[in-house]
Amino acid sequence: MKMISKLAIACVLAASSLNAVKAQEGHGKIKEVKVEAEGEMPAVRLINNPDGTCSFQKGFIPTLKHANTSTFWTSNKTEEWEKNAHPAPRRQYVVTLKGKIRFKVSDGSTFLIKPGTILLAEDLKGTGHSWQMVHSKSWERLYIPINEGADDLFVAKND
Repeated sequence: MKMISKLAIACVLAASSLNAVKAQEGHGKIKEVKVEAEGEMPAVRLINNPDGTCSFQKGFIPTLKHANTSTFWTSNKTEEWEKNAHPAPRRQYVVTLKGKIRFKVSDGSTFLIKPGTILLAEDLKGTGHSWQMVHSKSWERLYIPINEGADDLFVAKND
């Protein structure tokens, strides 16, 4: 069990469901992006822009790569501070186990996270992001903080 990273366990749990992410860029059309290549888990990364705003990148995290993490925890409730726009409290993977969540970044762009897509929260400054549940009453998720200075393993996909 020691050889299997906590991220790998989380990915296996999350992969048991739909393997897609929908993104609505700006006020344009909704576009579905599927990452089905073997050896890739679909991911979306929240990032800070130089002006302090938040945006996102679509991509993937290679499978069977060991992430430098030391702990994880689960949640199925929402804290008060999460109900408004906020930056991520730390660099972390957020793995949705149940629920659909629409995330919104500074310019109004949104994307949908479903089980099977890993969210990488790295928007640590500025206004951050907001989110809301879509057609679900609960959001079950794993939080997996990335150790300080460690590689997040994220690979951006160019559209």
